[in-house]
Parts: sequence; structure tokens; C-alpha cells
Amino acid sequence: MPPAPALVEHDEAPRMSPAMSKVMLHWGEMGARWGVNRSVAQIHALLWLVGRPLTAEDIAETLSIARSNVSTSLDELQAYRLVSLIHVVGDRRNRYVAKTDPWDIVRTIIDERKKREIDPSLELLKSVSANADRDNETPADVKRRIAEMASFIERMTGWYEQMKNVPRPMLERMIKLGTRIVRLLGKAK
Repeated sequence: MPPAPALVEHDEAPRMSPAMSKVMLHWGEMGARWGVNRSVAQIHALLWLVGRPLTAEDIAETLSIARSNVSTSLDELQAYRLVSLIHVVGDRRNRYVAKTDPWDIVRTIIDERKKREIDPSLELLKSVSANADRDNETPADVKRRIAEMASFIERMTGWYEQMKNVPRPMLERMIKLGTRIVRLLGKAK
């Protein structure tokens, strides 16, 4: 998160350009497809696009949505670690700022989705797999598929945890290599 500014230069609701509106509306649509409330996604897009702290009142005015909806959405965005609350000396109003670095945004989204969706699924699959070994009712091929899925997800999450520790410049180089990385590793047979 960027440090809180000592003074806020723009103490008014932001003006939305056509490009900003188009991106913000699309962000809301994508959020809805990913199971995130449209208002939550649009507020995130607004804060990300504006790149400066805004009050909940500014957000409500800009997006023409209810202040209560803004408050609930900001709580959710803070829980996802995409938005932070900041305070400005001499102003009692809360202001909110979004992460602006694409790497930080994507990594945070992946981490949160993993924590909320993948990790519980993995734990369930591992538990069911362990219990199914003692279960005479579950067919052997079903037991095998459950165990394979648990193993696969465990390997993928382990790989992800390792990749999180790779320095960003190295990750960027790996991404630029694309499928050429296969040649460096040796062709798989």
C-alpha cells in the first residue's frame, strides 16, 4: 500500500472519463462472473483507476450508489486486502485507497481466492480420501479419483507457494520465456 499522503490535493469526487467508465463497468461485470458483488468490483475499479484516497461519500456520489452499499463493499474489499483505510491529519473522514500495482493486485486476488476456495477444497478432499480408504461402500475408482485430485491440488498449491517466493524480476523473465522455458528444462517425453 502506498503511504498515506500528508495532504490530499483533490478533496472532491473524481470525474469519470469515458475510458474510466468503460473499465469500471467491465470490472463490475467481471466481478459478478467471479462471484463478487458488482458494486464491490466497481468500487475497487474506481479506487484503482483514480489512484488516490477517496471518502465513502465521494465513492457513493461518483458511482451513484447508496452510502450503505459503499460501506459494506469497502469492508469486503478490505477483507480481501485490495483496499486500505487511511486517515488524513485534521480530517475525521475515513479515506480508502486501492493497490495500484498489477502484480500486487493479481497476487492478492489469487492468495485470497486460494485461501477461501482452494484450501478448504483440498482439506475436504484429503479428509474424504483418508476416510474412504476405510469405507467399503465407495467404489475403488471413485477413491482413486478423489485421491488423485487431492494430490494434484496439493502439488499445484505447493508450486504456487514456491513461485510466490521467486523474485519478481525472475518471474517476469520466466513469463517472457513462455513455452521456450521447456527447451531450457529439456523436452518432456
